[in-house]
Amino acid sequence: MNIYIETLGCPKNFNDSEMLAGILKKHDNIIVEEPEKADVAVVNTCGFINDAKVESIDTILSMAKLKKSNKELILVVSGCLSQRYIEELYQEMPEVDILLGVNDYNSLPGLLDKLDRKRNKEKEECRIKLKNSLPDTFYDYRSRMPLENRYSRTVKIAEGCDNVCAYCVIPEIRGKFRSRKMEDIEKEAMKLAEEGCVELILIAQDVTNYGSDIYGKPMLPELLKRLSEIEEIHWIRLMYCYEDRVTDELIKVMKNEPKVCNYIDMPIQHISDNILENMRRRSTGDSIKKTIDRLRSGIPDIHIRTTFITGFPGETENDFDELYDFVSLMKLDRLGVFAYSKEENTPAGDMENQIEENVKAQRRDSIMRRQLEISLEYNLQKVGKTFEVLVEGVDEEGVYYGRTEYDAPAIDNSVIFTGNDLKPGDFVRVKIVDAYDYDLIGVME
Repeated sequence: MNIYIETLGCPKNFNDSEMLAGILKKHDNIIVEEPEKADVAVVNTCGFINDAKVESIDTILSMAKLKKSNKELILVVSGCLSQRYIEELYQEMPEVDILLGVNDYNSLPGLLDKLDRKRNKEKEECRIKLKNSLPDTFYDYRSRMPLENRYSRTVKIAEGCDNVCAYCVIPEIRGKFRSRKMEDIEKEAMKLAEEGCVELILIAQDVTNYGSDIYGKPMLPELLKRLSEIEEIHWIRLMYCYEDRVTDELIKVMKNEPKVCNYIDMPIQHISDNILENMRRRSTGDSIKKTIDRLRSGIPDIHIRTTFITGFPGETENDFDELYDFVSLMKLDRLGVFAYSKEENTPAGDMENQIEENVKAQRRDSIMRRQLEISLEYNLQKVGKTFEVLVEGVDEEGVYYGRTEYDAPAIDNSVIFTGNDLKPGDFVRVKIVDAYDYDLIGVME
């Protein structure tokens, strides 16, 4: 069968899609890049916040339209949305042929065969849903197939989450936190390196908690040292770190291991102690500021990325002003802001003092406007300097684009530059000659 996979949401979801692609290919299926050429269309959904759920539903409906011109098309929905709402989707979206939970990808080849047999035998529409309990094991990394590029790949070092943030449904979707064995991660990283990977992006719900469950203590520093020994790997990037678990040992390893990017993604969500407590975060405003100071002191050119939530239940004007002032004072390098999304089956969803939607959005936009000024200020400071850039592609006019070590793919800044005879995955030296809010302009040296 020809199978098309559409992935929504975070890099962890995309990692799952690569595992699914490999599983399907192993069963003699072909992964295609256009849904119109597919016998099967898979939508790997996100269901974390309301905007993501809307996007997932819209994408499913878009794929369902293809069935009008291709009556034989099989529509599969997997991922976080179907894990949360499999019964509701089954009842309300009859266009979907197979609904699958986040832990059931190994079952899809057999389900497709089963569906095909039932259709041929019964000569009528048949539907299947499957959502198993959360497993203790991980998908076999050897089945993984690259879907976009081979030079920059994620490595999922743990799954699930034991943090009980009041707004979050991840434990419900992904289960309890469980780490992979270090040897297994090393083997996957070496396999990716053999396939052409030069940038490893370590992902989990909380990478800083890696190893605590199976080794008795956080082992991220040790893992970074081991992965740094893989010759072909040039950059190692950390995503989804919890502030209270950023230890002095981790900072030391980040500083001393040249392959570990001077970049950390550390979502802190708020700075007001009142809101942090209601969110059930372990951090305080003071601990956050001290961790940022430790990072900047230990690694002078560290680029810190974070996210905030505006309009959490009970957020007062004073709470928001404190957050806005923090953004202006600390001037973090990379910043994203989400308006709070009320989710069922979460403590925050049942809280009183819910904030009006327009107020949430106004507060979000206010911070993003301030961050735009900060980003431009930092980018202007880079003019005249030379940076190592990972080439990601070239446009129709022959202009290249890529990233520095201070930028994660798809979410951070880009470097747009002139060059010659380059291919994605190459590293080049680029001198910055101009700067915009979120992009740098340069020439290859």
